Amino acid sequence: MHIVIMGCGRVGSTLAHSLQDSGHTVSVIDQNPEAFRRLSPDFSGDTITGVGFEQNVLLEAGIDRADAFAAVSSGDNSNIISARLARETFGVHKVVARIYDQKRAEVYERLGIPTVATVRWTADRVLRAIVPEGHAEIWRDPTSTVALIEVLVHPGWAGQRVRAFEDATGARVAYVNRFGVATLPTASTVIQDGDQIYVLVTDDLIPQVNKAAGTVPEGGH
Repeated sequence: MHIVIMGCGRVGSTLAHSLQDSGHTVSVIDQNPEAFRRLSPDFSGDTITGVGFEQNVLLEAGIDRADAFAAVSSGDNSNIISARLARETFGVHKVVARIYDQKRAEVYERLGIPTVATVRWTADRVLRAIVPEGHAEIWRDPTSTVALIEVLVHPGWAGQRVRAFEDATGARVAYVNRFGVATLPTASTVIQDGDQIYVLVTDDLIPQVNKAAGTVPEGGH
């Protein structure tokens, strides 16, 4: 995958290294060339000095071939403008924006643009949104038997019922987060692209959940 990151602060640089270590190509945009000093000498991606919501800068970063875009600069306005440009003009499917203003973040979540905040959690959360591999444990019961985990499902699950996901994994879907709003699934709930699925599992079920969530289901696209 090729990922474009706007902002080379602590989050952007951490994210860039994590993605490169996972085998992806990365381009980092920042207005301040001094910001690229946060990248280690072994960073092999491209660094582009410029404004992240200018089309020529995005094109230089490879936005026209990007699989994902992360806007993690220090400015809410810059992040949301560039995120919308990446999605609406260049058709990038996976777009994530860092928004400091919680009320504005809720608005953009409802528009289908995931928003995140804080440094280490932001880098981890953006990484999971861009590269939906593995899971994140949210809670575990005192006996350490049952855990609540977050999984990001393959786009091929879109249009499939939650019940089909449960049948494929043997786990129980606790709730679905869609555009920032959590809902309890019913037997007829259909998974939509971009849904965050929260699943109750035992440790022995986790490998099967990760495998099923990361692949196209039978009959999917």
